[in-house]
Amino acid sequence: MSEFKAALLQMRSGTSVERNAATFEAMVREAAANGAVYVQSPEMTGALMRNRDELKAVLRNGEEDLIASSARRLAHELGIWIHVGSTAIAAKDGKIANRAFLFGPDGREVATYDKIHMFDVDLDNGESWRESATYEPGRRTLVAELPFANIGLSVCYDLRFPQLFRAQALAGAQVLTTPAAFTRQTGEAHWHVLIRARAIENGAWVMSAAQGGTHEDGRETYGHSIIVDPWGRVVAEADGSEPGVVYAQVDPAQSAEARKKIPNLKNAREFTVDVVKPQVGLKFAS
Repeated sequence: MSEFKAALLQMRSGTSVERNAATFEAMVREAAANGAVYVQSPEMTGALMRNRDELKAVLRNGEEDLIASSARRLAHELGIWIHVGSTAIAAKDGKIANRAFLFGPDGREVATYDKIHMFDVDLDNGESWRESATYEPGRRTLVAELPFANIGLSVCYDLRFPQLFRAQALAGAQVLTTPAAFTRQTGEAHWHVLIRARAIENGAWVMSAAQGGTHEDGRETYGHSIIVDPWGRVVAEADGSEPGVVYAQVDPAQSAEARKKIPNLKNAREFTVDVVKPQVGLKFAS
Protein backbone atom coordinates (compact mmCIF):
# COMPACT_ATOMS: atom_id res chain seq x y z
CA MET A 1 0.00 0.00 0.00
CA SER A 2 1.32 3.44 -0.89
CA GLU A 3 0.46 7.12 -0.81
CA PHE A 4 -1.77 8.29 -3.66
CA LYS A 5 -3.46 11.46 -4.91
CA ALA A 6 -7.25 11.42 -4.68
CA ALA A 7 -9.74 13.75 -6.32
CA LEU A 8 -13.39 14.29 -5.40
CA LEU A 9 -15.78 15.75 -7.97
CA GLN A 10 -18.35 18.09 -6.46
CA MET A 11 -21.19 18.24 -8.97
CA ARG A 12 -24.64 19.77 -9.38
CA SER A 13 -26.25 17.09 -11.51
CA GLY A 14 -29.42 18.08 -13.33
CA THR A 15 -32.09 16.14 -15.17
CA SER A 16 -30.14 15.59 -18.41
CA VAL A 17 -27.92 12.51 -18.31
CA GLU A 18 -26.05 13.74 -21.39
CA ARG A 19 -25.18 17.11 -19.81
CA ASN A 20 -24.18 15.45 -16.56
CA ALA A 21 -21.99 12.97 -18.43
CA ALA A 22 -20.23 15.82 -20.26
CA THR A 23 -19.61 17.63 -16.96
CA PHE A 24 -18.39 14.40 -15.38
CA GLU A 25 -15.92 13.80 -18.22
CA ALA A 26 -14.53 17.33 -18.08
CA MET A 27 -14.00 17.09 -14.33
CA VAL A 28 -12.37 13.65 -14.56
CA ARG A 29 -9.96 14.95 -17.19
CA GLU A 30 -9.13 17.93 -15.00
CA ALA A 31 -8.46 15.66 -12.03
CA ALA A 32 -6.23 13.33 -14.05
CA ALA A 33 -4.31 16.27 -15.51
CA ASN A 34 -3.60 17.38 -11.94
CA GLY A 35 -2.13 14.00 -11.00
CA ALA A 36 -5.06 12.20 -9.36
CA VAL A 37 -4.94 8.41 -9.69
CA TYR A 38 -8.24 7.85 -7.89
CA VAL A 39 -11.27 9.96 -8.82
CA GLN A 40 -14.62 9.79 -7.04
CA SER A 41 -17.91 11.36 -8.14
CA PRO A 42 -20.99 11.97 -5.96
CA GLU A 43 -24.19 10.01 -5.48
CA MET A 44 -26.53 10.18 -8.47
CA THR A 45 -23.86 11.43 -10.85
CA GLY A 46 -26.07 10.63 -13.85
CA ALA A 47 -29.20 12.57 -12.90
CA LEU A 48 -31.18 13.96 -10.01
CA MET A 49 -34.90 13.69 -10.76
CA ARG A 50 -37.82 13.82 -8.34
CA ASN A 51 -40.23 12.53 -11.01
CA ARG A 52 -40.06 8.75 -10.92
CA ASP A 53 -41.55 8.23 -14.38
CA GLU A 54 -39.07 10.64 -15.97
CA LEU A 55 -36.21 8.88 -14.19
CA LYS A 56 -37.35 5.45 -15.37
CA ALA A 57 -37.54 6.76 -18.93
CA VAL A 58 -33.79 7.43 -19.04
CA LEU A 59 -32.66 4.31 -17.18
CA ARG A 60 -30.24 1.83 -18.73
CA ASN A 61 -28.58 -1.31 -17.42
CA GLY A 62 -25.02 -1.28 -16.13
CA GLU A 63 -23.51 -2.12 -19.51
CA GLU A 64 -25.41 0.59 -21.41
CA ASP A 65 -25.52 3.36 -18.80
CA LEU A 66 -23.90 6.53 -20.13
CA ILE A 67 -22.09 7.45 -16.91
CA ALA A 68 -20.73 3.94 -16.38
CA SER A 69 -19.65 3.73 -20.03
CA SER A 70 -17.92 7.11 -19.81
CA ALA A 71 -16.13 6.12 -16.61
CA ARG A 72 -14.99 2.83 -18.14
CA ARG A 73 -13.61 4.60 -21.21
CA LEU A 74 -11.94 7.41 -19.26
CA ALA A 75 -10.35 5.06 -16.72
CA HIS A 76 -8.72 3.13 -19.59
CA GLU A 77 -7.72 6.21 -21.59
CA LEU A 78 -6.27 8.10 -18.61
CA GLY A 79 -4.87 5.09 -16.74
CA ILE A 80 -6.61 5.92 -13.47
CA TRP A 81 -9.13 4.44 -11.03
CA ILE A 82 -12.61 5.94 -11.34
CA HIS A 83 -15.23 5.49 -8.63
CA VAL A 84 -18.69 6.55 -9.79
CA GLY A 85 -20.24 7.40 -6.43
CA SER A 86 -23.56 6.16 -7.74
CA THR A 87 -26.03 6.49 -10.56
CA ALA A 88 -29.52 5.11 -11.17
CA ILE A 89 -29.47 1.76 -12.97
CA ALA A 90 -32.31 -0.35 -14.32
CA ALA A 91 -32.50 -3.48 -12.17
CA LYS A 92 -34.60 -6.65 -12.39
CA ASP A 93 -38.41 -6.68 -12.24
CA GLY A 94 -38.73 -2.98 -13.05
CA LYS A 95 -36.78 -1.89 -9.99
CA ILE A 96 -34.07 0.80 -9.82
CA ALA A 97 -30.67 0.35 -8.20
CA ASN A 98 -28.73 3.26 -6.71
CA ARG A 99 -25.42 1.77 -7.84
CA ALA A 100 -21.77 2.69 -7.40
CA PHE A 101 -19.14 1.55 -9.91
CA LEU A 102 -15.38 1.16 -9.58
CA PHE A 103 -13.28 0.91 -12.75
CA GLY A 104 -9.56 0.13 -12.97
CA PRO A 105 -6.89 1.68 -15.24
CA ASP A 106 -7.51 -1.05 -17.80
CA GLY A 107 -11.15 -0.02 -18.06
CA ARG A 108 -12.46 -3.14 -16.39
CA GLU A 109 -15.26 -3.04 -13.85
CA VAL A 110 -13.67 -3.95 -10.52
CA ALA A 111 -16.74 -3.70 -8.29
CA THR A 112 -20.29 -2.46 -7.97
CA TYR A 113 -22.21 -1.57 -4.82
CA ASP A 114 -25.93 -0.94 -4.42
CA LYS A 115 -26.93 1.49 -1.67
CA ILE A 116 -28.23 -0.51 1.28
CA HIS A 117 -30.03 2.02 3.46
CA MET A 118 -32.99 3.89 2.00
CA PHE A 119 -33.52 7.56 2.88
CA ASP A 120 -37.12 7.40 4.16
CA VAL A 121 -37.47 10.50 6.33
CA ASP A 122 -39.75 13.41 7.22
CA LEU A 123 -37.72 16.55 7.93
CA ASP A 124 -38.65 20.00 9.13
CA ASN A 125 -40.45 22.48 6.86
CA GLY A 126 -42.32 19.71 5.06
CA GLU A 127 -39.28 18.14 3.38
CA SER A 128 -40.01 14.43 2.94
CA TRP A 129 -38.23 11.61 1.10
CA ARG A 130 -39.15 7.96 0.40
CA GLU A 131 -36.30 6.30 -1.47
CA SER A 132 -37.74 2.85 -0.79
CA ALA A 133 -40.66 3.73 -3.07
CA THR A 134 -38.28 3.98 -6.02
CA TYR A 135 -35.10 2.04 -5.27
CA GLU A 136 -34.30 -1.58 -4.49
CA PRO A 137 -31.84 -1.68 -1.56
CA GLY A 138 -28.59 -3.58 -1.78
CA ARG A 139 -27.84 -6.44 0.57
CA ARG A 140 -24.07 -6.67 0.72
CA THR A 141 -21.16 -4.35 1.31
CA LEU A 142 -17.62 -4.78 0.04
CA VAL A 143 -13.98 -3.77 0.34
CA ALA A 144 -11.99 -3.37 -2.88
CA GLU A 145 -8.29 -4.26 -2.56
CA LEU A 146 -6.61 -1.72 -4.85
CA PRO A 147 -2.83 -1.53 -5.35
CA PHE A 148 -2.55 1.53 -3.11
CA ALA A 149 -5.29 0.96 -0.51
CA ASN A 150 -8.19 -1.20 0.60
CA ILE A 151 -11.33 0.86 -0.04
CA GLY A 152 -14.81 0.31 1.40
CA LEU A 153 -17.83 1.41 -0.63
CA SER A 154 -21.05 2.99 0.62
CA VAL A 155 -23.52 5.66 -0.53
CA CYS A 156 -24.91 8.72 1.29
CA TYR A 157 -27.51 7.66 3.92
CA ASP A 158 -25.34 4.61 4.69
CA LEU A 159 -23.20 7.14 6.56
CA ARG A 160 -25.66 7.07 9.47
CA PHE A 161 -25.17 3.33 10.05
CA PRO A 162 -21.80 2.89 11.78
CA GLN A 163 -22.02 -0.90 11.79
CA LEU A 164 -21.51 -0.90 8.02
CA PHE A 165 -18.19 0.92 8.28
CA ARG A 166 -17.07 -1.11 11.27
CA ALA A 167 -17.59 -4.28 9.21
CA GLN A 168 -15.52 -2.79 6.38
CA ALA A 169 -12.74 -1.73 8.77
CA LEU A 170 -12.63 -5.21 10.29
CA ALA A 171 -12.38 -6.59 6.76
CA GLY A 172 -9.25 -4.49 6.20
CA ALA A 173 -10.51 -1.20 4.76
CA GLN A 174 -8.09 1.69 5.27
CA VAL A 175 -10.22 4.12 3.29
CA LEU A 176 -14.00 4.48 3.66
CA THR A 177 -16.02 6.22 0.96
CA THR A 178 -19.40 7.93 1.31
CA PRO A 179 -20.28 9.73 -1.95
CA ALA A 180 -23.48 11.64 -1.27
CA ALA A 181 -26.31 13.96 -2.21
CA PHE A 182 -26.97 15.11 1.36
CA THR A 183 -29.84 17.56 1.69
CA ARG A 184 -28.86 21.07 2.68
CA GLN A 185 -30.90 20.76 5.86
CA THR A 186 -29.31 17.54 7.10
CA GLY A 187 -25.88 18.49 5.81
CA GLU A 188 -25.80 21.70 7.81
CA ALA A 189 -26.74 19.75 10.93
CA HIS A 190 -24.76 16.51 10.66
CA TRP A 191 -22.40 16.18 7.65
CA HIS A 192 -19.08 17.06 9.27
CA VAL A 193 -19.67 15.33 12.58
CA LEU A 194 -20.78 12.08 10.90
CA ILE A 195 -17.85 12.02 8.47
CA ARG A 196 -15.32 12.71 11.23
CA ALA A 197 -16.94 10.18 13.56
CA ARG A 198 -16.71 7.38 10.97
CA ALA A 199 -13.01 8.22 10.49
CA ILE A 200 -12.19 8.36 14.19
CA GLU A 201 -14.08 5.27 15.32
CA ASN A 202 -12.56 3.13 12.55
CA GLY A 203 -9.08 4.65 12.30
CA ALA A 204 -9.66 5.11 8.57
CA TRP A 205 -9.61 7.78 5.91
CA VAL A 206 -13.06 8.94 4.79
CA MET A 207 -13.54 10.42 1.31
CA SER A 208 -16.89 11.87 0.30
CA ALA A 209 -17.68 13.49 -3.05
CA ALA A 210 -20.97 15.38 -2.82
CA GLN A 211 -23.67 17.06 -4.84
CA GLY A 212 -24.02 20.76 -4.06
CA GLY A 213 -26.43 23.63 -4.66
CA THR A 214 -29.96 24.03 -6.03
CA HIS A 215 -30.76 21.44 -8.71
CA GLU A 216 -33.11 21.52 -11.68
CA ASP A 217 -35.64 19.33 -9.86
CA GLY A 218 -35.78 21.86 -7.02
CA ARG A 219 -33.86 20.02 -4.33
CA GLU A 220 -31.01 21.62 -2.42
CA THR A 221 -27.88 19.66 -1.57
CA TYR A 222 -25.18 20.58 0.90
CA GLY A 223 -21.91 20.12 -1.00
CA HIS A 224 -18.77 20.33 1.18
CA SER A 225 -17.05 17.35 -0.47
CA ILE A 226 -14.49 16.30 2.09
CA ILE A 227 -11.46 14.15 2.88
CA VAL A 228 -10.77 13.32 6.54
CA ASP A 229 -7.72 11.44 7.85
CA PRO A 230 -7.82 8.51 10.32
CA TRP A 231 -7.31 10.87 13.28
CA GLY A 232 -10.43 12.81 12.33
CA ARG A 233 -8.66 15.83 10.83
CA VAL A 234 -10.14 17.54 7.76
CA VAL A 235 -7.41 17.37 5.10
CA ALA A 236 -9.37 18.86 2.20
CA GLU A 237 -12.87 20.28 1.74
CA ALA A 238 -14.86 22.03 -0.98
CA ASP A 239 -15.73 25.63 -0.21
CA GLY A 240 -19.51 25.41 0.11
CA SER A 241 -21.80 24.04 -2.59
CA GLU A 242 -20.23 25.24 -5.83
CA PRO A 243 -19.05 22.58 -8.32
CA GLY A 244 -15.33 21.88 -8.38
CA VAL A 245 -12.60 19.33 -7.70
CA VAL A 246 -11.08 18.64 -4.28
CA TYR A 247 -7.62 17.05 -3.99
CA ALA A 248 -5.57 15.41 -1.25
CA GLN A 249 -2.58 13.13 -0.79
CA VAL A 250 -3.82 10.01 1.00
CA ASP A 251 -1.40 7.81 2.94
CA PRO A 252 -3.05 4.47 3.88
CA ALA A 253 -0.26 3.82 6.42
CA GLN A 254 -1.83 6.47 8.64
CA SER A 255 -4.73 4.08 9.19
CA ALA A 256 -2.45 1.52 10.83
CA GLU A 257 -0.84 4.27 12.91
CA ALA A 258 -4.21 5.49 14.20
CA ARG A 259 -5.35 1.95 15.01
CA LYS A 260 -2.12 1.31 16.90
CA LYS A 261 -2.67 4.39 19.06
CA ILE A 262 -6.36 3.65 19.68
CA PRO A 263 -6.86 -0.12 19.13
CA ASN A 264 -10.62 -0.05 19.54
CA LEU A 265 -11.15 -2.50 16.67
CA LYS A 266 -9.15 -5.07 18.65
CA ASN A 267 -10.52 -4.09 22.03
CA ALA A 268 -14.19 -4.50 21.14
CA ARG A 269 -16.06 -7.10 23.20
CA GLU A 270 -19.35 -8.89 22.73
CA PHE A 271 -22.13 -8.01 25.13
CA THR A 272 -25.82 -8.38 25.72
CA VAL A 273 -28.45 -5.71 26.30
CA ASP A 274 -30.90 -6.13 29.19
CA VAL A 275 -34.00 -3.97 29.46
CA VAL A 276 -34.96 -3.45 33.09
CA LYS A 277 -38.52 -2.36 33.89
CA PRO A 278 -39.08 -0.90 37.38
CA GLN A 279 -41.82 -2.51 39.46
CA VAL A 280 -45.19 -0.80 39.33
CA GLY A 281 -45.83 1.32 42.39
CA LEU A 282 -42.17 1.68 43.31
CA LYS A 283 -41.69 4.88 45.29
CA PHE A 284 -38.65 7.14 45.18
CA ALA A 285 -37.48 9.62 47.77
CA SER A 286 -38.04 13.20 46.74
